Amino acid sequence: MGTRGIEIVNMDVNRVLELLNRAFADEWLAYYQYWLGAKVVAGPMKEAAIAELIEHANDELRHADMVANRIIQLGGEPVMSPKMWFDFTNCGYDQPSDYFVKKILEQNIKGEQCAINVYNDIIKEVSQKDHVTYNLALQILEDEVEHEEDLQSLLEDISVMLNK
Repeated sequence: MGTRGIEIVNMDVNRVLELLNRAFADEWLAYYQYWLGAKVVAGPMKEAAIAELIEHANDELRHADMVANRIIQLGGEPVMSPKMWFDFTNCGYDQPSDYFVKKILEQNIKGEQCAINVYNDIIKEVSQKDHVTYNLALQILEDEVEHEEDLQSLLEDISVMLNK
């Protein structure tokens, strides 16, 4: 942790750490939801859905790494126990119960929409106060918006195919 890097944060660092740990928990749960969805998904365009889900899982894991690094930079500790992810999560976890491709995509769209809200809220809260966290949240927000768009496009393609 860098002393000056912490000093330039113009807000309560513990609040930033709380926001980041909640996002960290979300990223791990999103990773697992995508990864597992790619394993169990069934139905039309299954291979396209698997490719998209795996790509998004990898992005969520990268986001968890980015957030963990920022938490450590600020002198904090990432949530250390997977059991605690559920205590910290903003977005929760939707256990796949229906493996049909439309259902899996809908669950993940819901998760992306929650993530968009989370990072948008972080950006609002840290704006002009913590530039590093702001930039990190902005990078991740861009990915989450793209994920939502990707999943909705795939869902539309599947819906068109099923309605023919």
